[in-house]
Amino acid sequence: MTTQLSLVLSTLCLAALPACETVPSPAPFDEGASAVGRHGMVSTAHPLATEAGLAILRSGGNAFDAAVAIASTLNVVEPMMSGMGGYGTILVFDAERGEAHYLDASGKIPLAVDANLYREPTPGYMENRRNAKAVSTPGAVNAWEALSQRFGVLPWEELLESAIGHAATGFIIDEQTARWIGLAFPEFPEHARAFYGKDGAPLVAGDRLLQTDLARSLRSVAAQGASALYAGEIGAAIAAAMKESGGFLSAEDLSEDRAEWWRPISVDYRGYEVVTPSAPAGAFPMLIRLGIMEQEDNRALGHNSVAYLHRFAEVTKHAYWTRLAYSGDPDVKPPPYADLLSADYFQQQNAKLDREQASVFDYAGIVSASESKNTTHFVVADGQGNVVSATVTLGNLFGSRIMPEGTGIWLNNSLAYCTFEPAGNPMDAHPGRRKLSSDSPSFVMRDGRPWVALGTPGGHTITQTCAQMIMNVVDFDMDIQAAIAAPRVAFNEPDHLDVEARIPEATRAALEALGHKLRVRILGNAHGLMIEYDEQGTPRRFLGGTDPRGAGSAEGY
Repeated sequence: MTTQLSLVLSTLCLAALPACETVPSPAPFDEGASAVGRHGMVSTAHPLATEAGLAILRSGGNAFDAAVAIASTLNVVEPMMSGMGGYGTILVFDAERGEAHYLDASGKIPLAVDANLYREPTPGYMENRRNAKAVSTPGAVNAWEALSQRFGVLPWEELLESAIGHAATGFIIDEQTARWIGLAFPEFPEHARAFYGKDGAPLVAGDRLLQTDLARSLRSVAAQGASALYAGEIGAAIAAAMKESGGFLSAEDLSEDRAEWWRPISVDYRGYEVVTPSAPAGAFPMLIRLGIMEQEDNRALGHNSVAYLHRFAEVTKHAYWTRLAYSGDPDVKPPPYADLLSADYFQQQNAKLDREQASVFDYAGIVSASESKNTTHFVVADGQGNVVSATVTLGNLFGSRIMPEGTGIWLNNSLAYCTFEPAGNPMDAHPGRRKLSSDSPSFVMRDGRPWVALGTPGGHTITQTCAQMIMNVVDFDMDIQAAIAAPRVAFNEPDHLDVEARIPEATRAALEALGHKLRVRILGNAHGLMIEYDEQGTPRRFLGGTDPRGAGSAEGY
């Protein structure tokens, strides 16, 4: 078993561990080197998806075309993480106009949702967060089409060829995918077990995964566009499966879904503009972390020194608090960005930090939902300087474990990641409102162009990991691969500071002496790229990074 694979499996197993247990990182840890390209760059969580993106770029497509090919191929080769039944957050840069845009693919909460069924004293309330009642409107395919229609240059059907091919002819699964299938297999419906298994047992490494139903659904979408899923036979199959299994998602919810374009938000960080999605994404705490961390000299503190990590932990607690306090549907109660992202606010909060001991995190009444680790991220850039950074997911591993028969499509369990206590808080499951997320695909802009694009899965740790990677690049002069590979920390409420095992034991002991309650685990599976430009502002060199914690690939051409 490779080091990367061991790391991935260790990450997955964390979901079943008691909070007090620790998981050591396998050694040695191979940081890897940045991939290099002259005409473009792709970094994804699966080599076949990376190949799909590169093939589109080489055939004359742009980064937006490649993003659709990558996302649809990930649906096939990484079916437990994302797909047509899922949702996500997409940040794009249009080089022709010099503009960044945020495309929300998260969909709205079904109109019929009864949020009380997700909390006590309802019998089975925890099961309702995982089963059919947790399925929210899947926004992925509408987003693929919106991206293609607004910015793409290749025919729509060409963008889905890679996904259709891998679904129809199959691909050989590795130990990682086999492990995930084995873990979830007992909860699969019988028709899914028929092709995710063999002789009644789950597929193993070296077996070929054939997904002919999924290939048929992808062909329908290629021929008919997104309407095949939201109003056609696929949509009818989804609505019927939801009715049969007691879910809230309806044909009306599907037909009313729209991918929505929003203006992203940003802050200045040491002369660079850091751009990330606005609401309904909950990415703004990432910018708050950077704004407060900018108030001191991080380089002087030392990368991952005790002082640096203690300060980041205290900063991130406050930023986490702002997420719980201020997240909201932009049509109902948008976050107060003018205040939260101001220099005055950053200075005030910096002055309140306790440099001597860990503070107690307290947000009265709010109980946050568990985090989704089963997500994926990819980045792609083309020779014109167009860039896409996308975080996409099904929620849990294989989402709700519901696959409408004949479709090959796993449906998400998005509503599991609402915050249910107290009832009515901004991140509760409000019927008809937009689903909020913690996704934070980001750009670091220099001279009005993306210098860095990055992102990661990891639920509530996403905005913390992204902030650390950005500081690694800006404050510590790391290239993209080193910035991604460097060890991380993350605060998790109510009182844990999660640290990776490569943080030295002496540093961990010193953090504990300051009052931090440590838990050793692996954080994220990030992907990123960097772009170098010539004097005319044209990209001349690309660097790509892929997380050694995962099994993905970065490749340029």
